[in-house]
Amino acid sequence: MAALRLRTPPDRPDPEVVRRAAEILRAGGLVALPTETVYGLGANALDAAAVRRIYAAKGRPSFNPLIVHVADAAQARTLAATWPETADRLAARFWPGPLTLVLPKRDHVPDEVTAGLGAVGLRMPAHPVALAIIRAAGVPVAAPSANRYTELSPTTADHVERSLGDRVDLIVDAGATTVGIESTVVNLTGARPAVLRPGGISRPELEAVVGPLDLATADASGEAPRLSPGQVERHYAPRAPLRIVTPAELALRVREPGSRALGVVAWEGLPLDPAPGVRVEWLPADAAGFARGLYAALHALDDAGCSRILAPVVPAEAEWDGVRDRLARAAEG
Repeated sequence: MAALRLRTPPDRPDPEVVRRAAEILRAGGLVALPTETVYGLGANALDAAAVRRIYAAKGRPSFNPLIVHVADAAQARTLAATWPETADRLAARFWPGPLTLVLPKRDHVPDEVTAGLGAVGLRMPAHPVALAIIRAAGVPVAAPSANRYTELSPTTADHVERSLGDRVDLIVDAGATTVGIESTVVNLTGARPAVLRPGGISRPELEAVVGPLDLATADASGEAPRLSPGQVERHYAPRAPLRIVTPAELALRVREPGSRALGVVAWEGLPLDPAPGVRVEWLPADAAGFARGLYAALHALDDAGCSRILAPVVPAEAEWDGVRDRLARAAEG
């Protein structure tokens, strides 16, 4: 049976939709809900059995921890064993928003949430619907992206429905997300804060608040436990093989004979003259705009039946770090 799907305006959460979602979460069910980054697959973070349903629905390995979404910093403090002054400063500046803070966990946070590790990722989303559901449920909500493991993250309810189908109890449809890639993850369990995953907030923005940050080196083996999701070598991937090329090479490749079924993501203004049959998804030339449309563009190229996808090397500036990370993990080795 297909998942129940209920619609609500993104800025005015429908009280009945919120009530139904909260009821399902409290009962141990799964709810796909919109956040500003991507759609999340939510369960009561304090219910170990419900959290295990997330892993089963996604086909997600147990070593990959989940991010817990909270209604406010006060709720986050009930889950963190310590709350350093750095967490206060970051939360005050960037919550609600696309920033996850990794902190030592309290004992009542199930090991299923943290992959057996002693730390938990916490985030207060900036989406009115997500916040309304969390508050109505009265529980923190564990919510990784609402898609099959390693596949493209969903930025619309249609993406969720196609990926997870009948594996969820409810899909809350509030339209397209506004940030488009996952949150930045900052580890606060070490001697100095470290960025574990780049995302919707850039490293310079963070450093303006808390000073220099380390940049953690991701373990690409696919086997070792990690403090943050999204650190496996292959992730966020479309069905069609994706390659990253220089803008100059891209301009040549789109003109090659036999380039039918080729898909391209490119920023507006890039000088391309594609041959007939090449499908180009044009995205804004700024980092935030490109990120907002990236996953939707890759979904569209997959849906159009493209057999391969090309993307240009993105600029080296720090604000592009999140996009660069997602493209690198989505690309073939």
